[in-house]
Amino acid sequence: MAKLRKVRRKQKFRYSVNRKRLKQKQESKGKFESVVVKRAWVVQKSAKANLKDMGLSYDPNVTIKSGFDKRWNEEKTDTEVRPSKAYVADILEKEAKAKRVRNFRLPDGQVRYLIYLLKKYGTDYKAMVKDKKNYNQETWKQIKAKIEKFKKIPEQYAEYLNSVNE
Repeated sequence: MAKLRKVRRKQKFRYSVNRKRLKQKQESKGKFESVVVKRAWVVQKSAKANLKDMGLSYDPNVTIKSGFDKRWNEEKTDTEVRPSKAYVADILEKEAKAKRVRNFRLPDGQVRYLIYLLKKYGTDYKAMVKDKKNYNQETWKQIKAKIEKFKKIPEQYAEYLNSVNE
């Protein structure tokens, strides 16, 4: 059966697409972000076998048993075999539990606005509400919350303290 004229009209060849790069991207197996997993990976083994050796889960639905299925209720008393590359799972767990450095920063415009309010009104939040630059019509509690957040960012709050001391 012939294609509809409308459908054929919509199909256009995209000349700008690099077909070679597209094919390479499709055939590639992907890249590892974790150096530990990359070093422990054996190319000859399947993904499932590699992850099992490292003590990691290939399918979380099998690992984390949930639901009312009868087979989950029957506990298996097999002796657990420690994976040969268990150190990988341990290192990944430590990395996940490690504290992250918060890189949160407020936008520069908002910082300038808050510094302006603090210089002009100090801690009088109710006066800040009536300021002409409060065009978003924020309540005093919203402004207070923003200022509290601003005070918790040391490098940006230091800017304000330096300008006050001068």
